[in-house]
Amino acid sequence: MSSPNESRPAASNFRWVICALLFFSTTVNYMDRQVISYLKEFFCTPAAQGGFGWTNSDFANLTSAFTAVYAFMTIGAGWVIDRIGTKLGLAISLVLWSIFGIANAFVGGLVTMHIAIRSAFGVGEAGNFPASIKTVAEWFPKRERALATAIFNSGSNFGAMIAALLVPWCMIYFGDQRGWKMAFIITGAAGFLWLIFWFWLYNPPALQTRLSKAEYDYIHIDDEGTAADKNGDRAQKVSWLKLFGYRQLWAFFMGKFMTDGIWWFYLFWLPDYLIKQFHMTHAQVMLPTFTVYGVAIVGSIYGGSIPMTLIKRGMPVYQARMTTMLIIALFPLSVLATQYFGDVARFGSLAAILAVAMIAIGATAHQAWSANLFTTVSDMFPKKCVGSVTGIGTAAGGIGGVTVQKIAGALTDHYKSTPQTAYLIMFVGCAVSYLVAWTIMKTLVPRHEPITDL
Repeated sequence: MSSPNESRPAASNFRWVICALLFFSTTVNYMDRQVISYLKEFFCTPAAQGGFGWTNSDFANLTSAFTAVYAFMTIGAGWVIDRIGTKLGLAISLVLWSIFGIANAFVGGLVTMHIAIRSAFGVGEAGNFPASIKTVAEWFPKRERALATAIFNSGSNFGAMIAALLVPWCMIYFGDQRGWKMAFIITGAAGFLWLIFWFWLYNPPALQTRLSKAEYDYIHIDDEGTAADKNGDRAQKVSWLKLFGYRQLWAFFMGKFMTDGIWWFYLFWLPDYLIKQFHMTHAQVMLPTFTVYGVAIVGSIYGGSIPMTLIKRGMPVYQARMTTMLIIALFPLSVLATQYFGDVARFGSLAAILAVAMIAIGATAHQAWSANLFTTVSDMFPKKCVGSVTGIGTAAGGIGGVTVQKIAGALTDHYKSTPQTAYLIMFVGCAVSYLVAWTIMKTLVPRHEPITDL
């Protein structure tokens, strides 16, 4: 393949259209994923009162099973995407998760059936981030990758915001017995609209007729890879097991393992926390959860822009990335104060607002951290194995997510009469994980060492 020729547009910024496609893919991904958290109260309502009669541990088993399958499958998804390409790989993933997302509406109230379908749903969802990170590596120069990643990753917040409004509305408008089914059906069907735009607009840079030669050259301005990397959607094969011999992979692995579970906790347990801590109803939960995810969008994008500013001022790429991540890792410490401010006896009606503010800071910091953490992969590894490395790291994050879900379920069951204690323990873990992760990463890779022998 060759770079764009004179028949291409004289100028273009088409890479940001690609970023928008990834943003909406991630929006759909998280909208579908988030449905389950707003149905927990109904699922855990006693059967005599119209619910399914689940325990907190039943719900934790459901979310843990999904997370575990998702984690395991991201390894395979990254490997497959590196071979079949991002265009087909992301499309197949979305079709799978949309079908099984809809199927969740037709399995009744048995925990085992929901676990089975939600696990299959996780198989499809596993492809989104490996494909998206690989696409960013193909379409953006290093200086812009954290910002592009932050923008598309903020789709996870936007999807959660939509779910925060849509699912409670379904429960109110359709009633509990029909509402939970409609929530799965509506969110699952949304992805098929995205497919139309994906197949219409997407091709790798070397095949994209809407891309000017000037933009093509800019995309590859600071590449350290081979011609095979530049040629795009499919590249040379890399031994998957060989990747585990690099400290750079283990740095990314540990960064994801230590921090991804925090985000899963916010996604799946925030509505439950608000209901138990402040006795909120379905309708009352909508605004604070919507606010948390909305604020996190701003933090994600701003956090992704910081390294670009530092790089433009002359700071080396890896130093800029790790400096940014250290600063970001300090902000989740605010979550330590969540239960202090959440004390209704002390702060009255302001307690919920103050507690949600602390969680919003933590969620915002996580998204900023995540955008930069993902970008360390394309900083250090050639494009041809970015999907595989991202898949392995995302699997590590899933393992961390399973661990956090199980802990949350066990704690909320153990402290059933005093859920405030359970959530205090969880928030302490949320607060310190990022500094621990940063320390491990910096120890493993103290300076920029790009991989050149794959």
